[in-house]
Amino acid sequence: MKFFSWINFKNFLKTILFIIIIGIVCYFTIDTIQYKYNLMDIEEYEPVSTLVVKENIITKAKYPFIDVHNHQFDMPLKDLSKIIEEMDSMNMAYMVNLSGFRGIYLEKSLENINKHFPNRFGLFLNIDFEKIDKQNFAKNNIELIKEAVSNGVIGLKVYKSLGLTDKDKNNNRIKVNDERLDPIWSICGELNIPVLIHSADPSSFWKPKDKFNERWLELRQKPGRYRDPKSNASFEEILSEQHAMFKKHPNTTFINAHMGWMANDLDRLSSHLDNNPNVVTEIGAILAELGRQPKRAREFFVEYQDRILFGKDAHKLSEYYTYFRVLETDDEYFDYYRKRHGNWKMYGLNLPDTVLQKLYYKNALKLFPNISKKFFE
Repeated sequence: MKFFSWINFKNFLKTILFIIIIGIVCYFTIDTIQYKYNLMDIEEYEPVSTLVVKENIITKAKYPFIDVHNHQFDMPLKDLSKIIEEMDSMNMAYMVNLSGFRGIYLEKSLENINKHFPNRFGLFLNIDFEKIDKQNFAKNNIELIKEAVSNGVIGLKVYKSLGLTDKDKNNNRIKVNDERLDPIWSICGELNIPVLIHSADPSSFWKPKDKFNERWLELRQKPGRYRDPKSNASFEEILSEQHAMFKKHPNTTFINAHMGWMANDLDRLSSHLDNNPNVVTEIGAILAELGRQPKRAREFFVEYQDRILFGKDAHKLSEYYTYFRVLETDDEYFDYYRKRHGNWKMYGLNLPDTVLQKLYYKNALKLFPNISKKFFE
């Protein structure tokens, strides 16, 4: 019996060895064919430009700035001194952490901030919209928001799940303008705190994943971002709901995150701001759209200089440098920092100093009067 087991084991090893050898042969064969016929994946293609143009690498913003769109998910336990070093290195005076959540998480985040750097961080609250059918939903959340604001919270952040994936007890999608949410928007207006709301996603996420989709690479690398029209509300439907909600609550200030996903159509965004005086916007995660249309984007920033805030979204030090370069210089034809977001080159907007100052901090100070002015004197 042992003899047969040993024979079987040896045959198993031979099979494994054969598979490995075949795999190695195939690997080198394919590699040889790819090299011979210049075959490669688009993700591998990283051509070095021969264009000779000036290059201004900026690692520190020209003026102190307030980042109104940041996420620090470990704020309750984070060693804030380390991130302060990063902030100081790039001239970030104040960071708004939108991921404050609620309950003990919120309490510990506020405690950490107040104990160490009370003048450098602001916190937004998040609520659970899927409890919309719970008894006293509106009343409980109004009390939650009031208590949070009294403890130092400076705004409400609404994630994109509202309008996309949040469901009520009947498994129906909760619309952005669901009337059951009206008391929440109203109390924010009464308390004079802004609502930063992310609705929908780039419109290309709803389009066919084919060669005509300029977000094809992103959808390939992040397939979960695809919004199948058969099972999702459309891009236009979600934006329509959001815009209707803005109009219904004129006394509440809304920060339409990511330029409302209209940075690729600045005429439409202009009309949106004209028709909604209670709405401002921010530039988190849409720099690639601005950097490819420097003439029109510069015009937009000059015209709406009082309505735009600086935001980054994902926090990575080196990525801020591209923001500074696009906003502050007139450099031409340089790389964006993430290929799947912008498979094209960037151009600087060379914004006037007066516009930069408003973008970097003056507009945010109007929304958050409790931020210390000493960093901007």
